[in-house]
Amino acid sequence: MTELLQIENLTKKFDNQVILDGINLSIQKGEVLVLVGSSGCGKSTLLRCINGLEEIQNGTVKLEGKEVKYGDKNLPLIRQKIGMVFQSYELFPHLNVIDNLMLAPMKVQKRNKEEERKEAIELLRTVGLEEKAEQFPRQLSGGQKQRVAILRTLLMHPDILLFDEVTAALDPEMVREVLDVMLNLAKQGRTMIIVTHEMQFAKAVADRIVFIDDGKIAEEATPEQFFEQPKTERAKQFLNVFSFEKIKVNGI
Repeated sequence: MTELLQIENLTKKFDNQVILDGINLSIQKGEVLVLVGSSGCGKSTLLRCINGLEEIQNGTVKLEGKEVKYGDKNLPLIRQKIGMVFQSYELFPHLNVIDNLMLAPMKVQKRNKEEERKEAIELLRTVGLEEKAEQFPRQLSGGQKQRVAILRTLLMHPDILLFDEVTAALDPEMVREVLDVMLNLAKQGRTMIIVTHEMQFAKAVADRIVFIDDGKIAEEATPEQFFEQPKTERAKQFLNVFSFEKIKVNGI
């Protein structure tokens, strides 16, 4: 496999507080990496650093050997290869679905309008939203909006996809329809880094689990190893919380 993304000794601070402390990580082309850990451990901040949305105090992030650096003049070009899907959709309310999808490829990449529309309609068809093409975001459910947000990112033809807790704001019945889209992307061989609290989904989709605790990588393993035989006490404590929540939900 080809190394696509390389992170070396990444350190991120907010004022004097260390959020990420010497992160070293590499991602291979076609790999699905899932970041797990308690809220506030640094998972989402790591995604933002990878995408050049945050200035880092030490270390490097490189995509295909090119440095991703906050404020750099080449960052807009590099960022086109990094697709990021946020928790909060970020769809333009005054544009319908098809125009939301086509806006960035046409404005940023100067792509042909008719070809772009054809590709957008085809992608909508693959996720069961073709009939929503002319509707506005206010007419969509949360799950539909998030699927549109994912398609908008795909239309930029990125080399790597970053997902930041994309189901966290959804009602439970809408979560599955979004996770199914992400599972299909994994089956297509897309390179993805996913931050999620959906542990069953993480186990199903990941090639590798990275457990972050207090800004550091505390454990790195296959899904089977991590969920069935975690090496560190901290990982065991983390997973026990989810086991307890599952028991409560089932009423046992």
